[in-house]
Amino acid sequence: MIRLVPLGGLGEIGKNMLAIECNGDIVIVDCGLAFPDESMPGIDLVLPDFSYVLERKNRVKGVVLTHGHEDHIGGLPYFLRECPVPVYGTRLTLGLVRAKLSEAQPISSFEGRTLKVRKPIELGCFHIEPFRVNHSIADCVGLAIRTPEGMILHSGDFKFDQTPVDHEVADFAKLAALGDEGVLCLLSDSTNAERAGYTESESNVGIELNRIMAEAPGRVLVVSFASNVHRIQQVLDASAKHNRKVSVVGRSVENVVRIAAELGYLHYREDLLVDLDELGTLPPAQRTIITTGSQGEPMSALARMSVGENRRVQLEAGDIVVIAATPVPGNETMFARTVDNLFRRGVNVLYGPTSRVHVSGHGSEEELKLMLNLVRPRYFMPVHGEYRHLVFHARIAEQLGIPSKRILLAENGQVIEMSRRKASVVGQTSSTDLLVDGLGVGDVGNAVLRDRHQLARDGVVAIAVSVDRDERTILAGPELASRGFVYMRESASLVEETLERARRAVEKSLASSDCSEAQIRSAIREALTPFLVNKTGRRPTVMPLILFG
Repeated sequence: MIRLVPLGGLGEIGKNMLAIECNGDIVIVDCGLAFPDESMPGIDLVLPDFSYVLERKNRVKGVVLTHGHEDHIGGLPYFLRECPVPVYGTRLTLGLVRAKLSEAQPISSFEGRTLKVRKPIELGCFHIEPFRVNHSIADCVGLAIRTPEGMILHSGDFKFDQTPVDHEVADFAKLAALGDEGVLCLLSDSTNAERAGYTESESNVGIELNRIMAEAPGRVLVVSFASNVHRIQQVLDASAKHNRKVSVVGRSVENVVRIAAELGYLHYREDLLVDLDELGTLPPAQRTIITTGSQGEPMSALARMSVGENRRVQLEAGDIVVIAATPVPGNETMFARTVDNLFRRGVNVLYGPTSRVHVSGHGSEEELKLMLNLVRPRYFMPVHGEYRHLVFHARIAEQLGIPSKRILLAENGQVIEMSRRKASVVGQTSSTDLLVDGLGVGDVGNAVLRDRHQLARDGVVAIAVSVDRDERTILAGPELASRGFVYMRESASLVEETLERARRAVEKSLASSDCSEAQIRSAIREALTPFLVNKTGRRPTVMPLILFG
């Protein structure tokens, strides 16, 4: 039997990770992260739950990466500390991984091994052959994973771009040949399954960028995902064509430009890239800036520019800001806020609804059909998408004649066993999000998040009182401190009545047979919580602090 265990990327966008088991061996496909949404205050990153793999880490033969996006490689610094295994990826993907690992806490030994298209590798009982696909980052591959029981074909994130910027067309011939060989199960990207037709070519963005550069009377600022090397290449090409110099602003995009240029994935004249000081000496019509912040992240370069807080770049009337990206689900509010702030500064903003400055990196309905028709799998499992995307992809497969009983609509943590005769869900493992908060990994859970929501919503009231347990008297206090609840100077009568109720609750506890710290704390909460709710309609967190003299 083959066992498939999706640990992330199903029913969500991000943190893609899949474990495949056969004959006692395990390979991991991708190890990504997701970014927190507004329901996760204070959280920095969201990781897959690695526990299933870590319990079997002596059987893991390696991690195989499809491409270098954060949602496919971002979890590696955390996973490799617990499970130091070889990592396989294309040259650009490994270059981005090495840069990421150098910024993280040191890992004793990183073993990166280069994947080449149509060059198989052996990992235990797995015979893995990468094949070329197109996406919104260079050097992407899908994986033909041959096992003793049959072939698992993983599409990776893909679209079929007939005119890619790097001229590396998806390997249609290999996909057809794999289909002829026989595919036991296809795992295919579902992100755009509800979008009809075909996804536009990345080259179309280059046409629009050329038009913008030719007509712009002043500076052009292009904002994109740092990893979109093809988009950056087209910005550089358009700038060179229209006699503009280019500066790169933002640590992540600076790193990508450096790595991609060193590895030969970016090509430009040596004098095209200049620092900001030199760029500032040129006429505005000869300046281009590439920067980060396409999701409206509060601390990104673009967000700080939009409120005038970026020390390196101050926006001016006449600037054109090209946001060559669309917001990831969950980031729409931040994105819209940043766009509004940009317009307030008098600049012209070009983005999704108003121009053709972005195309998706994921295949739409007709491309998903083409993948299915080329491969002709026995079983089909849609992956990489929110649950509705998986359902839409499953319906597409049914339209093409795959019986519903051979379509596996799975969710994170489910254990799927598969052979030539049958495939079914046979179990469930942990799929809880692993939350990263500062240096802590996994030490913040739902209880802490609930507390943070309550504190953000209703604030906190702290009551401090010093008591003599032997004499059963109050030595000092009670005193009140409030954060996020009321402004104490304007609520003097409420504060006075709150302190009086706290004092009576303490005196009553001291007079009882049990005057332990826990009992006094409980008495203060029971006295104050309903009182404050009744008086204000809010339920602040009441925190008693008891000091014994």
